[in-house]
Amino acid sequence: MRRIVFIPIWFACFLRVLGVGVKDIPIFGSTDNPRILTNDVISDGFQYQVNQTHSVFLYLEDSEEMYVGGTDFVLKIDVDSYHVIEEFSLTTTEQQCEEGPCQNVITVIEKFQDSLFVCGTNGQKPLCWKLFSPVNNQSHEIIEGTGISPFMHTQNSLYLSVEGDLYSAAPLDTDGSSLQFRRKAGSRTNVWMYDKWVSEPTFISASWVKRKEDPDNDKIYIFFREKNTDNDPEADPWISKVARVCKVDEGGSKRFFQNMWTSFLKARLVCGFPEESLYFNRLQEVHVMHAEDWRDTRVYALFSSSWNSTAVCIYSVGMIEEIFENSTFKGYDKDVPKPRPGMCVKNSRSLPLATVSVVKDYPEMTDWVHSIHYTSPFYVSSNNYTKIAVDRVQAADQSMHNILLLSTDTGRIHKVLEVGSKPFIISQTQLSSHSTVQSMKIDSKRKKLVVGFSEKISTIDLQGCQDYGNTCEDCVLARDPYCSWTKFGCTRTVLGGIQSITDQDIRVCIKSVKEPLNLSVIPAPVDLRTVHSVPLDVPFYLSCPINSYHAVYTWKHGNQSCPCLQMQSNCLHLISAMTQENYGNYECISTERNYTKAMKKYQLTEQKVKETQNSSSHNKINAASAFVPQIWFNLGLAIAVICFGPRCP
Repeated sequence: MRRIVFIPIWFACFLRVLGVGVKDIPIFGSTDNPRILTNDVISDGFQYQVNQTHSVFLYLEDSEEMYVGGTDFVLKIDVDSYHVIEEFSLTTTEQQCEEGPCQNVITVIEKFQDSLFVCGTNGQKPLCWKLFSPVNNQSHEIIEGTGISPFMHTQNSLYLSVEGDLYSAAPLDTDGSSLQFRRKAGSRTNVWMYDKWVSEPTFISASWVKRKEDPDNDKIYIFFREKNTDNDPEADPWISKVARVCKVDEGGSKRFFQNMWTSFLKARLVCGFPEESLYFNRLQEVHVMHAEDWRDTRVYALFSSSWNSTAVCIYSVGMIEEIFENSTFKGYDKDVPKPRPGMCVKNSRSLPLATVSVVKDYPEMTDWVHSIHYTSPFYVSSNNYTKIAVDRVQAADQSMHNILLLSTDTGRIHKVLEVGSKPFIISQTQLSSHSTVQSMKIDSKRKKLVVGFSEKISTIDLQGCQDYGNTCEDCVLARDPYCSWTKFGCTRTVLGGIQSITDQDIRVCIKSVKEPLNLSVIPAPVDLRTVHSVPLDVPFYLSCPINSYHAVYTWKHGNQSCPCLQMQSNCLHLISAMTQENYGNYECISTERNYTKAMKKYQLTEQKVKETQNSSSHNKINAASAFVPQIWFNLGLAIAVICFGPRCP
């Protein structure tokens, strides 16, 4: 029998404890939430002396150092100790600044040719510096930076270094206009775009995809969104696109399309539900995961929508190339000339006029690029994700798994397992309580994530397994390929460790009993039972911790069961006024998949309160105050709790 019991108003404040809003509290029992929450803000890392409005960093996996660029400076930092090894001061002078803030906000840090290449806004007169190591005779070389760095850090820009050539997209005018993707510097010819190819673009990312067996067919892929030409008021103002150019492209002949890309093609990038014509059109961030076979290179794209949801769609470069190589050209109805427009040729200046003319006037493909899951995004969330990084992890059985790392606009990082066509949200880590992520890089070798905020740079150890509990079942249910169960507990993955990444099957833990545990590193079992002596007629509550937000929690009392009330990371059972039938034993039971365990046990006994005729009411009030936190009297709400059994105990 189901019964609704109304809890008095002073029990309602579990909705608002310590100033945390209801929307910040995930509801347990749903796999749409992170399974594990680490709510304590990670405080280690490098702290800026002054908060930065914009920061970038260069993190090289084969080096022990990283470079950080802020306002008027570049720092060389040891990645392990966060000790500043070297500092470069790159300030502007008042004479250089005609208007606006006289600051040099660093926007580009890249290894380019034989130096560290740095560009900044330089008081709205962009400059670049080649910074040489101390062993060189010269300390730096200054280069004009227009077209590489934006005039203001808030303007759209991107850059990419490929085999000694620098590709960039940055405005040519102070108002942010004349924005296009160019090969700007290096050994090859400078090449740029035709103005009519894109409409008010926002460039997101560029990536070089190698073809080891055919380097002349190497391509640069550009991901961006542009203004929608559909004037329907219900149409999204933005459409996401992918474009590509050939690395060997030197532009057209002297008489036609000189210094213009002859291989530029673009196609619509689709993320959504095609059968319902519902799309996420606003590309926000891209991570390209390269593979041995270029066709298997994956593009993880983060999209937002006009209805406050974000989505991740996954594409393969092979599928993208299929569109560029076989689709018809949008708006073009004549025979396709040979060589096919967009093909890579060693001498682009020798291409026939007919081929280059199609690229000039009809660069867009008719067909759209769909994700590998086609009918829907890989992952849809109400979280406002802003950055994405992806790592490839070898599990204990040597199988490979992809892990998505997504940053929210509230300073959190979600670790998401890609298993088949479905996401599994492993954990949430809180890195900052008051700022959003400015930049994020993955170190696949050290298995660390480096995250930049306005006030600091933080590092997450992706192999941190200590939050998954001290039993094999808890470790296996985490489905974290970075972690496995061994005789040392839940630790970073080793060959032969116990996992069940694909199936989340705790039956694999049966074999763990054959391995003697190293008890010196595993916490001793905790006595779950707590005894309370409580007077009659006073309110009382019981609490147990939530160690997995994918589990369902139930309070058991005798043969009766009642679902718990959630208060942040705790599960409550509320008793409005103690009666004789409320005394006895209580258990907080967690159930996840086929794994059930007691999280907490209580024994409530009756406390005899001495009363006199004049102080009876006074004593009961004091008794109530002793057992109910004062904060519970602060809200004037009534909570309806659905209970099960003949009566909620």
